[in-house]
Amino acid sequence: MEYKIGKEARCAVIGYGSWATAIVKLLTANEAKVGWHVTNPDVLASLREEGINPKYLSEVQFDRERICVSDNLDEVVAAADIIIMACPSAYLKKVLSPLTLSLKDKFIISAIKGIVPDDYTTVVEYLHDHYDLSYRQMGLFTGPSHAEEVSRGRLTYLTVVCPDLDDAHTIGLKFANPFIHLSYSTDLYGIEYAAILKNIYALAVGMAVGLGYGDNFLAVLISNSAHEMTRFLEESYPDNRNTQVSAYLGDLLVTCYSTYSRNRRLGLLVGHGCTVKSALNEMTMVAEGYFAAECIRHINTRHKIDMPIAEMVYNVLYKGASCRKSMQELTKKLI
Repeated sequence: MEYKIGKEARCAVIGYGSWATAIVKLLTANEAKVGWHVTNPDVLASLREEGINPKYLSEVQFDRERICVSDNLDEVVAAADIIIMACPSAYLKKVLSPLTLSLKDKFIISAIKGIVPDDYTTVVEYLHDHYDLSYRQMGLFTGPSHAEEVSRGRLTYLTVVCPDLDDAHTIGLKFANPFIHLSYSTDLYGIEYAAILKNIYALAVGMAVGLGYGDNFLAVLISNSAHEMTRFLEESYPDNRNTQVSAYLGDLLVTCYSTYSRNRRLGLLVGHGCTVKSALNEMTMVAEGYFAAECIRHINTRHKIDMPIAEMVYNVLYKGASCRKSMQELTKKLI
C-alpha cells in the first residue's frame, strides 16, 4: 500500500517534554490546529488555561486557539493524519498503551532520539513490529537541535527523513520557518541509529570533561566517536550515505559540546564522581544515552563491530567499572 500525505493533513504531537513543546510551537506557526497529547494534569490544565507548559520551556506562549490539548490518546490520534512521536523512548510503550485505535491509516513521524528498552529496537522498528506499520508510512524529524534554541527562534538545521522524498517535502511544509533550514533524506535506518549513537558518545564526552580532560583530548574523542558511528552504520546496514552532513555529524557535535545536552550532563556527573544511580536521580530530563548504551551493546552482539567508546560507556553505566580507569584505558585505543 502506498502512503501519500496531502498538504492539508492534520498534525498531532505525542509528548509534553521540551522537544515536544518546541515542535508544537513550530507547527502552530503554519497549522490552524495542532493536536497535542499531554498526560500530566498540571501541564494539561496550564496549557488549556494559560497557553503555557509550566514544566518545560515555560517561557513559550501558545495561542490556545491553535492547540487542541487532550489526555485522551484515542481522541488525539483520531483527529490527526500525521502523528509525531516526541516522548522519551523509555516511556513509549506506556504512552501508547491506552491506544485502542489502529495507526495503519496514519503517517508516523518519530522525533525521538532513543532506543526502546527491552525490545532493543529503534522507535521506527518498534512501531513496525508491534503496530504492523509499513516503513513507507513512517519518517523522522531530526538533526542538531536543542529545544531551548528552537523555541527561541535560533537558526537551526533539521532533516525530514522518509522513504519517499515527496512525503518528506510535504511534511517539511508543516515546519517551514525563516529560522528552520530543512534538508531531506531517505536514510531511515542510518539517521535514526546515528541519533541514538550520538547520545552514547555525548556521555563519554561528559565523563571526560568531568574527569578533567582538556579540549585537545575532547577533539580526539569526538572525532573517534564520529568514525565509530560511521563504522557501525556501514557494517550493520551499508548504504550510499554521507555521514559528514548535519543529520549525522552535526547532531553528534552539538550533543557532545552543548551545555544544553542532557547526555553530556549525565556523563559529567559520573565523571565528577557521582554514582550512576545518584546521577540519574539528579537529572530532571531523560538522558536517552543511558538506555541506548545497553541496547546498542545488545544489538552489536550480532554484528560484532569494534566500538571501544560505546563499550566503555556501557561498562561504566551498567557494570560498575571505574570511570577514571575506563577512560585511561580508552585513551590507548584512540587515534
